[in-house]
Parts: sequence; structure tokens; C-alpha cells
Amino acid sequence: MKRIALPCEDGQVCAHFGHAPEFRVFDVEPDSATIQNEMSLASPPHQPGLLPVWLAEQGVHVVLAGGMGGRARDLLAERGIDVVVGVESGDARAAVQAYLNGNLAGGDNACDHTGCAH
Repeated sequence: MKRIALPCEDGQVCAHFGHAPEFRVFDVEPDSATIQNEMSLASPPHQPGLLPVWLAEQGVHVVLAGGMGGRARDLLAERGIDVVVGVESGDARAAVQAYLNGNLAGGDNACDHTGCAH
């Protein structure tokens, strides 16, 4: 089982990783590209560097996001979490299914904070 997380608001992918009110977390079966479970987790209070630690504690393997600072990407990578940025706003479940089907191409990073850890 693989766990994928997306920063969201009302089930829609947020443009900025560190300011999302919630994360949608999906448990998926990678071999069959099937979503097994979906849950919404309220984001912890905003603190630089906290989200990568918190996501690792949640057992996340992949983060799909619109934008993310370089420090946050580095902190996630240190915890073995893969990151795809440039995910367009839209339905989180559809983004995960596109990722599983190999149809989600990351695009331009929507975050302009190269040093931020959120």
C-alpha cells in the first residue's frame, strides 16, 4: 500500500503546500492503480519545517502539490517522500487517479518561495 497526500481546501488541490487548511490522504494499491481509502486531515498549525515531519508521521510516501518551496522539498526528500509539483488546482481524487495512471505530469512550481519550508 502507498499513501499519497495533497494540500487541499474543500477537496480541491491548493496552489501552495504550506497554507492548505487540510490534506487529503489516499491509500492506494500501486499495482492495480486503485484508491483503497481516502481521508481528510486538518493541517497542523503553520510552522516552517513542520509539515514534512508531520506528513512522514502520517506514513505518506508521495506528495502532489501545486507549489512548494525548495526547503520543504528537501525536507520531504530526507524522509523518503517523493514530491510532484505543478499539479493544477482541481479535484484531489482525480489528481491521484491521474498520477496512478501515469497521466499526471508535474508542471511549473506555483510557489515562488525558494527557501521556504512550508
